[in-house]
Amino acid sequence: MIRKLAFLIILVGLGFAGVGGWQLWHGSVKQHETMKKAQALTVTKKDPVKYKDWDPIKGETIGILYIPRLDKKLGIVEGTSPDQLEKGVGHYKSSALPGKNDQVVLSGHRDTVFRHFGEIQKGDDISVDLPYGTYTYVVDHMKIVDKDDRTIIHSTKPKEELVLTTCYPFSYIGDAPKRYIIYAYPKKK
Repeated sequence: MIRKLAFLIILVGLGFAGVGGWQLWHGSVKQHETMKKAQALTVTKKDPVKYKDWDPIKGETIGILYIPRLDKKLGIVEGTSPDQLEKGVGHYKSSALPGKNDQVVLSGHRDTVFRHFGEIQKGDDISVDLPYGTYTYVVDHMKIVDKDDRTIIHSTKPKEELVLTTCYPFSYIGDAPKRYIIYAYPKKK
C-alpha cells in the first residue's frame, strides 16, 4: 500500500513538473516570436507625425524594452491580459505611449520577462524602442504596494513618466500579495 502511494505521489509530482516545464517552454517560444516581430517593427524609424494618433490593438507587438543593467531586450505587446503577458512585457492600454507626455505603464511577470527585476537601481537607464522613435528614461525610485492598489495608474500629463510593474515578493510561489513598482523619467539630453 505504501509503495503504491509513493508511486502515485511521484507520478503526480512528475505531472506537475511536466506541466510547469511545458508552460516555461511555451512562454519562451511566444516571447521569442514577439521579440522577432518587435525587431522587424523598430528596425527603421518612421515619421513620428504619422504615429501621432497610433492606437495599437490588444495583442499587437509594439516595441522593445531595453534594460541595460540586466542586459535584457524584451518585446512589448499591447495589453496586459494573461495571454498578452505570456508574449512579453505588456503595455497598459489605458496609459500613454512614450513621447506623449503622460504616464506610460508596462507590466511583466516576475518569473519570466522581469526575472532579476529587483537588481535594477536608481539612476539606471531604461529604453523603449517604438516604430517612431527610441525613448530613454532614468530610474528615479521604487516602491512596493498591495496588489489591489490602483492609484499607481493615473495621468501625469504634461509630465512623462515610465512605470514598470511586476508581482512581489520575487520568490513568492503563487499569486503574490504585492506589486513592485519602478518609476523612471525621461533622460535629459
